[in-house]
Amino acid sequence: MTDRQPLNSRLSERGADVERHWAELASRRRMYSLLGLFALLGATAGSLWFANETNAGKFFDRLPYFFDFFRDFVPKDGFEIFRALFDLPSPYDNGSFEYNYPEGRHYLTQDVYLPEYFFKMIETLNIALFSTVISAIVAFFLAFFAARNLMPNSWVRNAVRRLFEVLRAFPEVVVAGFFLAILSLGPLPAIAAVSLHTVGALGKLFFEVIENADMKAEEGLRAAGANWIERVWFGIVPQVLPNLASYALLRLEINVRASTIIGAVGGGGIGELLRLSISQNHEAKTLAIVLLLLLTIIAVDQLSAWLRERLVGAQAFRTA
Repeated sequence: MTDRQPLNSRLSERGADVERHWAELASRRRMYSLLGLFALLGATAGSLWFANETNAGKFFDRLPYFFDFFRDFVPKDGFEIFRALFDLPSPYDNGSFEYNYPEGRHYLTQDVYLPEYFFKMIETLNIALFSTVISAIVAFFLAFFAARNLMPNSWVRNAVRRLFEVLRAFPEVVVAGFFLAILSLGPLPAIAAVSLHTVGALGKLFFEVIENADMKAEEGLRAAGANWIERVWFGIVPQVLPNLASYALLRLEINVRASTIIGAVGGGGIGELLRLSISQNHEAKTLAIVLLLLLTIIAVDQLSAWLRERLVGAQAFRTA
């Protein structure tokens, strides 16, 4: 009993020290949480004050009129959105631009036409799809030069990585502004802006996937005398291709939204019509475009998710 008593005493003291340490940590976390909460509240109050004092629209002065915008955009009847979406004549047509829907039709034959909003939505999808395909191809080839496990030359590797960082540093809208000044209005500036940003974004994702690849196949090809291109093409590409395709499809979803935003600043597509309809208070046209955008983005997201699941699932099945 005399030998066990000091041991029990020491264990009790050690347990008390651990409890005091955890209590100090908990108290410190609570203090930091309160400080962070006060800082957040202070930043929010400062932002609201800045918006009210310096914004030309006077934030708090205009806040009571916030829902007026939505009230003004209520259509005249339940079918007006449908008529706007398919360029059908309206009973409210008085010769004004607001309800002159047939003006924007794109006739495929003498009697068959494609509604203007569907035509512009297809244009937006073409911008996103073309930009994604071109960017994925460029990023695919550059990513192997940025991967640490395949490019031992640090100068080449760092140069490609810095290129990716520069390309994705600026938002698509900012880049589109420069190209709009050079190439004028239309889809070409949108394609250039989305493509450059996508190369930088996909390039980073691609080389990170490549760096996590299993190098056993590459080592076997190296031992057999294969050159660098053969080791990459036959040892690495089959492993990483499903994941690279999955990231490219995910980027396609993002580019559809980016193409719409760029269209609002003159890059063509459905975004341009949305900006015009809002600025001219065409409620039925605005709601029709919003509905078409919503349905299109949902369809693209679901299709992309299904394809990505098939690609990654097939890879997991082969690995197992």
